[in-house]
Amino acid sequence: MNPMVWERRLYMAAHPFAYPLLRALARRGPVVRVPGVGVVVNDARLARDVLMDGETFRKDGPGSPGDLWTPVLGPSVLLNMEGEAHRLLRRRLTGLFTPGYTAALCDRVLAAPLDRLSERLARGAAVDLVDAMRTLAGAVIAEVIGLDGGEADYRRLFARGEEIVAMVSLRTRRLSPRQVARARAVLAPLGDIAAAAYAAGDERSVMGRMRAAGLSEREARGAAAAFFLTGTETVATLVPRLIALLHDAGRLDPGVALDAAIDEAMRVTTPTPVMLRGVRRPAAVGGVAVRPGDRVVIATHNCCRAYGPFDPDRPQPPELRRLWFGAGPHFCIGYPLATAETRAVARAVLARAPLTIVHREAARGVLIPAYRRLIVRSRAA
Repeated sequence: MNPMVWERRLYMAAHPFAYPLLRALARRGPVVRVPGVGVVVNDARLARDVLMDGETFRKDGPGSPGDLWTPVLGPSVLLNMEGEAHRLLRRRLTGLFTPGYTAALCDRVLAAPLDRLSERLARGAAVDLVDAMRTLAGAVIAEVIGLDGGEADYRRLFARGEEIVAMVSLRTRRLSPRQVARARAVLAPLGDIAAAAYAAGDERSVMGRMRAAGLSEREARGAAAAFFLTGTETVATLVPRLIALLHDAGRLDPGVALDAAIDEAMRVTTPTPVMLRGVRRPAAVGGVAVRPGDRVVIATHNCCRAYGPFDPDRPQPPELRRLWFGAGPHFCIGYPLATAETRAVARAVLARAPLTIVHREAARGVLIPAYRRLIVRSRAA
């Protein structure tokens, strides 16, 4: 099967009106001004230029992600900060998620649930990877914020994240006062858990490492909330799509170059389909003039899909360089954790190849395109 067939179905199920518009804009050229939407960037090189210029194109102020998240998280989290304050906070957070630390964290947290998943596949059981990822992704974010619990707690944690993300669509500029109040109510107990882990100061934990790095309790709570909102569902939706892409491409094999396959799957699925920036001062993007107050919409999905269908053997050009995680001062600080988690789960599933997909459904009305169910079975059993 063409691996791109189901990817289009997922996007159409999630965004039946916005997705055709997004793809139509890709045919209008590298940059196009759309009334009521903003200046849309469809070219990877130009998108990277915008993301690298944090003085002109900002995440705070009108037209930026700050409009969406500041009422929920406050003004001082990485999602909505710029300038020197952002650089200082990011510098203190940079050492948290090193590749070695994140790999060890995932190995420790996921060992038991992945053993159970592997055992089910080994005996020939049909396994819903979407459902399994709720527990696995919940377990990892629970470790990050300092929640000590079991599978039921991890599932509840994941459901809380789903509830907040479900408030947002590709067209959302601001949350309503009622949505803001609900989001705050969902996040408050998680902040209390993070604050308790911060106070304990165990430097083996992420919150303890934040304290040792000099973050205040308020900054640590904000960082934990940002990691919770941006990381949980991203990884949970990616892993089933990665497995489906490899299956449909006939590459579902333990010998596949996994890191290259993960990067290629992220390019095709584009975990962040669009990115927003507000314009602070007059400038031009690909010859299109922008003014203070304009909104720049980086159509990350269009930028990434311009390089063709899924092909894990094809090297990615320099201008992409994991563009789906951003670039410049706002490149995703949790990238090593997301990659380590994806790698750990994918490796466990691939170890039980050959696998077949026995049933799948697209999720509807979600922000990040996803499978509602993706049931696999090992033929080796």
